[in-house]
Order: sequence, then structure tokens, then C-alpha cells
Amino acid sequence: MDPHLLRTFVAVARLASFSGAARELGYTQSAVSQHIAALEGDLCAELLTRRPVAPTPAGVRLLEHAGPLLLRLDAARADVLRLAAAPPGRVTVAVSPLAAGPRLLAALPATGVTLRVLAPAEVPAAVATGGCDLGLVDGLAAPSDPLRLPDVAPLTVTGAGEDGLAVLLPADHPFARRASLRLDDLADARWIDAPGVAPAPAAVRTAPALRYAGTDLHALCALAAAGHGLVLLPRRVAGAVGAGAAVPLSEPRLVHRTELLAPGAPTPAASALAARLTASR
Repeated sequence: MDPHLLRTFVAVARLASFSGAARELGYTQSAVSQHIAALEGDLCAELLTRRPVAPTPAGVRLLEHAGPLLLRLDAARADVLRLAAAPPGRVTVAVSPLAAGPRLLAALPATGVTLRVLAPAEVPAAVATGGCDLGLVDGLAAPSDPLRLPDVAPLTVTGAGEDGLAVLLPADHPFARRASLRLDDLADARWIDAPGVAPAPAAVRTAPALRYAGTDLHALCALAAAGHGLVLLPRRVAGAVGAGAAVPLSEPRLVHRTELLAPGAPTPAASALAARLTASR
């Protein structure tokens, strides 16, 4: 299966337009039509209806495979280029907002590092495809359990710290003075869904009160403190907020875990920074 044809198919399906895909990819519309016809001939299946442009059942199934396949190809290319043309001494680190904690701050050298703040779901792909040399990603897990990360490419994953959790409440919330809370106590509460920072816990039964699409941690905490919904955060973060009340989570037994992601062949500068980030875990 030719990856060039596959990329064309993905673009047409995403844009629902042959002409739109042609503009985006820099092809003529005729070339795009030829790519789709060649791919359909290779697979002996119709992949797209033409009016309207939409994936057929076979096309839907191919789309499920296309993303991971193309990402793996991009990751392989990035791995080779990383070895062949790495800029000496510079490191770009993809970091999710809640992973930018004291360990990272203590490990950063005075110069030579660029931080890219991304949503947690975007960090693995940024490292795999060569956009960043290292990644720090966070999430919820049982104590000592690894995070469940997407299988985007062979990456080395190393634990870089765990922290307890706390619920950030408005100062006048009925539970604000409790010593601890269980998620069961809050299953029917209003939560903020913030996938770029801290999505609502899976045990929550209610629909999100608010969806926050940004990655600004201070804005998220301000929303929670102002009563727009609850947020589950690492204790070090929740306790540092000026407004609101941070109540420790007692059940279920969950921790906020941070993991370091590295490609198979990191640059010397990236390896040195990774060693500092994982020292004395």
C-alpha cells in the first residue's frame, strides 16, 4: 500500500472534498482522483462515495488503520533524521501542563532548551515524529502503575515521579472543610472537562459542567475556584492555588504520575537532560 496514496485518501475523507484535498496537498484535482482510484484498485474495494464525498464502510475501516500507519512512517523518518542531522546541544521538550513540575525546573540547564506545552494526548506523537527530542506527560494511575499511552512508535518510557491528588473546590463548597474526599462523594457533582490539562475522572456520572479547551493551568484553576466545576489535580498544584480549597482524594487509590518519553536514539544533549530528569526518582 503506497503511503502517498494513503495520505491522499485521509485528506479527502477528512475534508470531504477532492478539490479541498488537492489544494491542501498541492496536487491537481485530477491527480487526487487518480490516487484514490489507484488505492481502490489496490485494495479491490470502493473507499469513498463521490456525491457526497464520504468514506464507505471499507473506507471507515481503512481510516482506523491509516492514522497509526502514517504516524509510524513519520516516526521512522524522524528517528533517522535525528541521528543524521541533530543540532548540537539543543533540546526541545514536549511537556503537558501538569508535568511541568519541580523536577523539570530543577533539571533544566541555563540555556539550550525549548519547552513546548502540549495537551497530554499530543506529547507521544510529538516525540515520535521528531518534533521534540523528549516528552514529559502526566495522567492518573494506580500507585506504581504506568500510564496508558498510545502506541505511536517505539519510545522509551521512564517514570519521572508520582504525587497525591486533591479536588479543587470553591472556598464556599459544602465539602471544602473536609479532611479528605472520595470520588463517590462527588460522582453527581459538576466537573470541568479539560482534556488539554486535566480531564474529568472516569468515575464521574454527570456530564461536564464546562469544557475547557485550553492548556493554561491558571485559567483552569480560576474557573474551578469560581464555582464553574470541580477539578482533580496533583496536590502540589491544587494546594498552591490562591483561591478555592484543595481537599485530598482518599478513594480510589490513584496518583498523579509523570513519565519521561524518549526516542530510541536520543541526541547526546537529550540523553543528558533525560538522566537529570530521572535521577533520584
